[in-house]
Amino acid sequence: MPRETKAATSARVQRIIAGLKKAYPSAHCELDHTNPLELLVATILSAQCTDKRVNLVTANLFRKYRSAADYAQAPLAELEQAIKSTGFFRNKAKSLKSCCQAIVEKHGGKVPRTMEELTQLGGVGRKTANVVLGNAFNINCGVVVDTHVARLSQRLGLMKETAPEKIEQELMKLVPQEQWTMFSHWLIWHGRRRCDARKPDCANCEIEALCPRIGVSEVKAQRL
Repeated sequence: MPRETKAATSARVQRIIAGLKKAYPSAHCELDHTNPLELLVATILSAQCTDKRVNLVTANLFRKYRSAADYAQAPLAELEQAIKSTGFFRNKAKSLKSCCQAIVEKHGGKVPRTMEELTQLGGVGRKTANVVLGNAFNINCGVVVDTHVARLSQRLGLMKETAPEKIEQELMKLVPQEQWTMFSHWLIWHGRRRCDARKPDCANCEIEALCPRIGVSEVKAQRL
């Protein structure tokens, strides 16, 4: 695909959005949760861990810990044991406890609804805050950039940036604000179901005509 102007890339993004929206009409956050606190906890646990594993752990965790105060008051060793299989459990347990202590002390036990307040909580960065704001409160404050979003942004030729924060800023320029949350879901679902890192299913890809396949030619050559 020849070098695009910004206007051409923006127009192509709109067609990509239309294609992904049609392919994944039920796309949503795949971390199980029923309220903002559960989503915040699940997102913290999802670092370097699959959503499937997190959901297995939180099925029991959410039955035992129902409020921010429950996490804040829990012994650290108890939290560590409860989330051990998610990996990096010591740091995650510290983050959960610190985060929930701040929610109790500064926010009356309720998960805050702003980027500034969320990112001041222990263990909460911009990505986690975007997940919570977009999915728990329907506030499009930014674009969640996980490994799938970063990889597909490159493969689709939307940018050359590699740092998550820079990728997010570029995507925020290309994607309408009201679609920031869903755009992440669409790319994540496509990355998990069709556009695998090593074996992308280009033959059946719903947006194949819009993709320059950056990095795919080498992958396909290895498979031949």
